[in-house]
This record gives sequence, structure tokens and C-alpha cells, in this order.
Amino acid sequence: MDVTVALTMLVVLSPLLLGLMLLVYASSSGPVLYRHRRVGYGNRPFNCLKFRTMVINGDDVLERHFQRYPDVRCEWEETRKLQDDPRVTATGHVLRKLSLDELPQLFNVLRGDMSLVGPRPVPADELRLYGKSRRFYLRSRPGITGLWQVSGRNSTTYRRRVAYDRLYVERFSNASDMAILAKTLPAAMRSSETS
Repeated sequence: MDVTVALTMLVVLSPLLLGLMLLVYASSSGPVLYRHRRVGYGNRPFNCLKFRTMVINGDDVLERHFQRYPDVRCEWEETRKLQDDPRVTATGHVLRKLSLDELPQLFNVLRGDMSLVGPRPVPADELRLYGKSRRFYLRSRPGITGLWQVSGRNSTTYRRRVAYDRLYVERFSNASDMAILAKTLPAAMRSSETS
């Protein structure tokens, strides 16, 4: 099902994908796609694809932001996200709000790195924050969407996000995957739940 749906979506959405590629290219310097190393099924690393939504010197920008606003570092360490991230471009902000930056992950699905539905893909250094729930994460392919994405997303704590990922794996079923897929578009359109 993953491969069939991903392939169909790539064909149907190809004009949109091309338009987004041109928009990212024209709006800021740097590559159109961003590849970030994530941990997948069985602890296998893979390059998770996204449209680039940040400036290319993002690490430097973030460190300067922390020096200017030291209290923001706590927000980052607790959630691994910032409400007002200085690295995000104007175009990137819109792509993130509508979750359009994640469309290239359809290629990850075709390669078998990811599924349409699953836990949120995380880098190796973040997986340590999962504690005992780490083993549940590693039993499933990460998903483009998942229980966390349709359950409040940015309004939840990091601990709650981990709990959603664990719950998804523990209660996996094709029916729940279909329900999550059906809720994904409405959740993405509620911009307050995305970043």
C-alpha cells in the first residue's frame, strides 16, 4: 500500500512538487532539498528528504540566537523545536505551516526508508530522549505522518510526542493507519498545529 500510494501521489502532485522546487530555489540561496540523517527501522540510518526551509548557515544562526536570548535554549532542549525559529526562511515558514516541506519523503517511502504512517523520524542524538520507548520506535518504519501529527502536534510536550509514537507501534493496525491518513490533511490545514 505504501509504495502504491506514494507513487500515485508523486505522479498526481508532480506539478505542485515542481512549483515548490522552483519557489525554494528562487527564494533563498542553497540546495532545494535538505537531507538529514535519521534513524529508521532496526536502527538503520537513512537520509530523510525535505524541501529546504532554513538558511544554509542554520547552526550559526541558531547559536547566535541562543547567545542573544539564553532562555530560548531551554525551549530548544525541552522540545527540539522553537516557536520563532530564526533559521526558517519566509518561504520555509509557509511550507512548514502546510507541511508541504515533507512531500519529498514520498521518495523515502519508495526506497523503503519510511512508511506513509509511523513514528516521527528522529536523528540518532534525539532518539536517546526516548528512553525505554526507544525499542518501540525501532520496531517500525518512521512515517510521513503519524499519531503525533494528527493529535495536536506543537501543542504537546516532547514526552507526549514520544508517548504517541509508542502508542502507535503498540496498537498498530491497517485501520488505524487509514484513520491517521484521513486526519492528516485537516490537521495540516490547521496552521496552529504545524510549524
